[in-house]
Amino acid sequence: MNEPYYEEVQDFYTSDLKTPTLKEVNIWPQAGRSSSSSGVCFSCPHVCLCLFLLCLIGSVLGHPQCLDYGPPFQPPFHLEFCSAYENFGCCDQERDNSIAAKYWDIMDNIDPRGHKLCGRHIKDILCQECSPYAAHLYDAENPRTPLRSLPGLCFDYCSEFHFNCHSAIRLLTRDKHIQECCETNRTRFCNLLQLHDEDYCFPNVLRNTALNHNLGSVVEDQGGCIQLCLSEVANGLRNPVLMVHPNDRSHRLFVAEQVGVVWVYLPDGSRLEEPFLDIKSIVLATPWLGDERGFLGMAFHPKYKYNGKFYIYYSCMDKNRVEKIRISELKVSASDANKADPRSERNLLELEEPAANHNGGQLLFGVDGYMYLFTGDGGKAGDPFGKFGNAQNKSTLLGKVLRIDVDGKSPDGKPYRIPPDNPFVSDPKARPEVYAYGVRNMWRCSVDRGDPVTKKGRGRIFCGDVGQNRFEEIDLIVKGGNYGWRAKEGFECYDTKFCHNSTLDDILPIFAYGRSVGKSVTGGYVYRGCESPNLNGLYIFGDFMNGRLMALQEDEKTNKWKKQDICIGSTTACAFPGMIISYSKFIISFAEDEAGELYFMSTSYPSAYAPQGSLYKLIDPARRAPPGKCKYKPVPVKTKSKQIPFVPRAKTVLELLNQPSTAKPRKKSSTLPAAIPTVSSKKEKKPSSTKIKASTVQPAPSGKERKRIKAEAKPHKPRQGEKVAHNSRTTPGPPLPKRKSSHLARPKKVLPKNAALAKGKPEKRRKK
Repeated sequence: MNEPYYEEVQDFYTSDLKTPTLKEVNIWPQAGRSSSSSGVCFSCPHVCLCLFLLCLIGSVLGHPQCLDYGPPFQPPFHLEFCSAYENFGCCDQERDNSIAAKYWDIMDNIDPRGHKLCGRHIKDILCQECSPYAAHLYDAENPRTPLRSLPGLCFDYCSEFHFNCHSAIRLLTRDKHIQECCETNRTRFCNLLQLHDEDYCFPNVLRNTALNHNLGSVVEDQGGCIQLCLSEVANGLRNPVLMVHPNDRSHRLFVAEQVGVVWVYLPDGSRLEEPFLDIKSIVLATPWLGDERGFLGMAFHPKYKYNGKFYIYYSCMDKNRVEKIRISELKVSASDANKADPRSERNLLELEEPAANHNGGQLLFGVDGYMYLFTGDGGKAGDPFGKFGNAQNKSTLLGKVLRIDVDGKSPDGKPYRIPPDNPFVSDPKARPEVYAYGVRNMWRCSVDRGDPVTKKGRGRIFCGDVGQNRFEEIDLIVKGGNYGWRAKEGFECYDTKFCHNSTLDDILPIFAYGRSVGKSVTGGYVYRGCESPNLNGLYIFGDFMNGRLMALQEDEKTNKWKKQDICIGSTTACAFPGMIISYSKFIISFAEDEAGELYFMSTSYPSAYAPQGSLYKLIDPARRAPPGKCKYKPVPVKTKSKQIPFVPRAKTVLELLNQPSTAKPRKKSSTLPAAIPTVSSKKEKKPSSTKIKASTVQPAPSGKERKRIKAEAKPHKPRQGEKVAHNSRTTPGPPLPKRKSSHLARPKKVLPKNAALAKGKPEKRRKK
């Protein structure tokens, strides 16, 4: 390398030049950061090192991305000027018009001969702002990387442009240094604009089959695993069991903890210091790993905006020390829209629980305006109650889907009304509340909003039903349906004699999976949001035990459902601001916000009193909605409580990429117990049938923290003769005899050897 060229490159890459700011540079109108540099690299004493670092960043971050650091999109309207990118790119009609105006301003200063020679080149260069790879062309993939003022051009193309149109350089950029040093020197100019990876420079990027294959479609790895990304929304939660919204256009999120506390999160990400509801004193929950009891369900009335009513589902113990499930109605405080009035509680229904597990817990309102309740089969193992079990006995409310009208009262004095079209209202041997039966322990159900345009699928109710010891299943709920338990588990027989009964007439699941895939299903949602259009129609769910995320796609011709694994993407796919690629392993619940975007809650230490839970938002990195399409203006709600800003704990992909590789490892503390795994994008060393790409670790609570958790839990004395049941829905603990699996089954090697959160050491899980 000769000395003059070295000096020119160093000057071009220097960030402290006295050149116009980015706002003054012609072709950089919407970069999301400020900088006084119009070069392509930071100040560097050694250009070779500088170029190497840029190339390294480019090779890591080469993926479709726009100048505002977001994924590309499909323009909602035809692009008149940069029409090459009207199907997929980074420009909407407004931006396209702005580029066209800039083009004609430039051409007005070029003679007629220049129009013919340079018009196409100038248009191509200006339109690279619309390219799906715009961020890569301008070195804008990383907010910490200084910006180019001109896109990366392939050397041959650049040479042709410079030969015919070098006088137009001063019209494309106001950077006087570039104008003076490069206008007459083609080699210097093109070396500065050249990208190290020639696949990404223009126009090669348009011709590269690998880069443009399925551009804009959901990204899949070689094994067909869908790659999505995450953003951290909340943390420090104690077994977050649900997130709901009141559908009042406030876009608030209400997140409930298993202990009986509901928090309010505002649209700006902050949390109110005072909870919306705190009924810890009456909710039956313990810190034992595996206890399924607690605050389990919540739903806002469809007309909450006008009547302020909402409903809760929780475990409690009456004055006779009988454990029950209670479903109640409450109202919001008249003086504070972010506080419930606990004195307004009106009990709708109480069910005695014969065991401590299989408590169900879902409440939701269907599109018909009625409330649906999902109860467990009563617990223990194999539904041993009665001749055929609770689930098949329509005269009991356990193991059922119930439907009631909360806006009326029954003639017999019940605080709710029976919908007249309930399937068993005329059956004297059945409870009129029963809508469907034969369920084991449905954990998390949801109502499909329907396709945003056609409304197809609207009103369907999806549920995940936790299996006994062989299969987990996803069901579509229909009126009067028998879902087979205990005769069947998944598609197979469980009770062989009962299974072959010709009167069973059961409804098979739309999907079931065995123990090689997972051990405790967590039902999810059909994505109907705005921000990730590729995901529309996908039913996304997970498995509590191994942290696996999955999706079901319906074949419209056969009405069959195909399963795909979901992998949280790599550092390349998720290299966008705010995105992360790891999450706490034990997936407790899924949720959607008022706009239809999808979330899930998980924890690294599944105890009702351990603040290790987090809330994550799912994001498709391959394609987003056009700018402005998904914007909404939340209706302001007056807050009286202090707002606590959100402080993320997880490191974003960009933070990880910018970490020094020579960082010293942390010293291990002898006071920390065994670590709890989180799921991340790295591959596991041990072969696994799952698509989870392995684990980083984060520490479990220290001994001091565990003592605090234990002290916070209110004591619970078992009833006389009661064997303490273990929650298979959320976390492990002393198991019931002959019990295999309920929802939150026992995670392996989670509890430190010296931990004693319950009285005595946890027993080993018995085989069912």
